[in-house]
Amino acid sequence: MKYVIPGGTGQVGTVLERALRADGHRVVILTRTPTAPHHVPWDGRTLGPWVRELDGADVVVNLAGRTVSCRYTPENLQQMMDSRVDSTRVVGEAVAAAERPPRVWLQMSTATVYAHRFDAPNDEATGVIGGTEPGVPDYWEYSVRIARNWEAAQAEADTPGTRKVALRAAMVLSPDRGGVFDVLSRLARLGLGGPVAGGRQYVSWIHEHDFVRAVRFLVERDDLAGPVNLAAPNPLPHRQLMRELRRAIGVPIGLPATRWMAELGALVLRSDTELLLKSRRVVPGRLQDAGFAFDFPHCADAVRELVARRAGERRSGPDASTGPVGRRSASPVRVD
Repeated sequence: MKYVIPGGTGQVGTVLERALRADGHRVVILTRTPTAPHHVPWDGRTLGPWVRELDGADVVVNLAGRTVSCRYTPENLQQMMDSRVDSTRVVGEAVAAAERPPRVWLQMSTATVYAHRFDAPNDEATGVIGGTEPGVPDYWEYSVRIARNWEAAQAEADTPGTRKVALRAAMVLSPDRGGVFDVLSRLARLGLGGPVAGGRQYVSWIHEHDFVRAVRFLVERDDLAGPVNLAAPNPLPHRQLMRELRRAIGVPIGLPATRWMAELGALVLRSDTELLLKSRRVVPGRLQDAGFAFDFPHCADAVRELVARRAGERRSGPDASTGPVGRRSASPVRVD
């Protein structure tokens, strides 16, 4: 099959591309900065020669959007909004204009759309959409607004011949350099992998292998459309996540960080504390109801596999590719 992946040069796109190529599929990446023969230039806003790639393609997976790993200034938040909504809108225009449109359009979204909460998990049917929670920073509402507008841009696209799925994805754990697992692992090895602000906040996640398997599953299941949570079925508090990671790495102690320490660290790293402090308790209701079985439902097993794979690759050399989907360096900060 032919897959077209707008914004496919970041961490998630790297994970997906290498797995699809290993399956024997043809993959075309739409990017602002082409660096390979299968890269096709686009600006993420306007129609252009790139639209020919969608005509006759089997699947489009739109991952485009400005990275969330930045300071949440008004300018950056607006860029997050515009890059997601504009790219989704123009992909919809290209699909609508195609003589042979893709049969399925998987559109990246985010688990951040759900409310900051501790009391119950969020699935697609009963989950609480965020934006009105008491006691959280006002700008957290803007992150939810971005997610809602992102999904609305896909839902409003006039593409009757193409099934549309919004991927409400949790953080994807892979060994790629610069990814979230890489960052957390480095902190743990430095002795800084303790709980942040008490560590009660829930973390939703998905192993890269299950992320790829879920994409394959959704491509084949013609009965699934609309929002689908891509998250392992067992989210866990941040405190427990870091404990499992330290145990897998072999570091017994991790220094805790208070809220103000997290704020200072985010400032130094030019990131934002919402990524650490918001409680994302998300479960994959629709996937499990449809019969999808996770290979890594528990975080302890997932981090052990990732730590072991990274250790094996270090022994084998930087170009080694082992495990279910392999590894290579990826940039999580590209804006495509």
